[in-house]
Amino acid sequence: MDTQMSCELVRRFSTFIEKKVYGEELTESEVKEIANAIITKKIPDYQLSALLMAIYFQNMSVQEASVWTEELTLSGDVVDIGSISLPKICRCSTGGVGDKSALVLIAITAACGIVVPMLADKCDGLIIPDTDKLSAIPGFSCHFDAKNFQKQLKKVGCCYYEQPENIVPADAILDRIRRTTGTVPSVPLMTGSILANKLSSGADGVVVDVKWGNGSFIRDVEQAKQLGRMITRVARSLNKKCIAVVTDANQPLGKTVGTWLEIEETVELLQGRGDPEMQDLILRVGMEIIRLAGVAGSTLSAKQMIIKKLSDGSALSKFKEMVAAQGGDATFIDDPTKYPKAKYARKLSAQKRGYIHTVNAGMIAHGVSLLSRKKDGTTDHTVGVSGIMKVGMQIKQGEPLVMIHYNDESSLEPALEYFRDAYRLAPKRPVLNELIVERIA
Repeated sequence: MDTQMSCELVRRFSTFIEKKVYGEELTESEVKEIANAIITKKIPDYQLSALLMAIYFQNMSVQEASVWTEELTLSGDVVDIGSISLPKICRCSTGGVGDKSALVLIAITAACGIVVPMLADKCDGLIIPDTDKLSAIPGFSCHFDAKNFQKQLKKVGCCYYEQPENIVPADAILDRIRRTTGTVPSVPLMTGSILANKLSSGADGVVVDVKWGNGSFIRDVEQAKQLGRMITRVARSLNKKCIAVVTDANQPLGKTVGTWLEIEETVELLQGRGDPEMQDLILRVGMEIIRLAGVAGSTLSAKQMIIKKLSDGSALSKFKEMVAAQGGDATFIDDPTKYPKAKYARKLSAQKRGYIHTVNAGMIAHGVSLLSRKKDGTTDHTVGVSGIMKVGMQIKQGEPLVMIHYNDESSLEPALEYFRDAYRLAPKRPVLNELIVERIA
């Protein structure tokens, strides 16, 4: 690009930045020009940073966000699964510590005759991605090409696929800038990223679980609601079916945090057992997926379908089928107890009696991260925490708040500091948060 052309583009992009700084709406052609400049790398990082910061403070209209999302989606390849006649719905979450609902739901809904394409989610901070949890299963891989992704979806009905560079490449550029400019929490930018990544998988619709709280990167419940509303409006404008639910993530979800421990809990949940809160989340989000797919005519029939797939073992069988199809050793799903155990287990005891008022999920995640990080930079899949006592439970002095599984004694003390600080007890029973804060259709 010659100097004259470069100067002209810089001036042109400056006008777009100024429009957003003053809260004006970009036209469809302007949004498309910006998106094209991002993918062709004609817009300098400093101008892109300024634009994203202006969007962060001045927001975007639904129309702007819709064009933005579509341009991100079309910036690379879109997986073609149109030849599959079954409904194609993906489930997306903004991420919560200990949340293994996606692993359970992908199996349940595939067993119900819904195709579930899962491009690997980006997870922020200390949230363990589902693909990291699945990689604890010996042999499991989500690294393959689009043809194998399509093939597995036709055969099994569900698949976890590591997103290649040729899918939504513009979002990868934006993600790098957003992380260094503090603009990750922008509602329209999150909307574009979430929907572009999900719709590029070939899905007809999406159910989005927007989490808020100390176990999520969205700490404000009103912002979570705004995100859910923006996502559903933009999806509808793109002629895609969408439901969003805003859910509480102010404590770890389920009883475990850690890669293999969460797979073990996933198996338990697929057997219709386990943590009541996780069971409730799975049931309620699962009903939304089944209704959106059109395979059940009512909420009651969707609920009955989920209960049946859990009780008759078909959901667990579908999970094993997916694991085996992706190279994983499914015998560990049949018998999780044969998986290697951490060398040491230690309980964190309550220092006094009372009701649990706080279990800070972020602090629990920090502690687990310290325990699981090996000296060579790899993840120790055997470590983590289990038996997490939850908000509202009454506990006596000396009873365990959580069980810690670890191999490296040098990492225990710093991890213990986080685990201790995560819990706050008080004499009176706390008021519990609602699990589902809002449903947005």
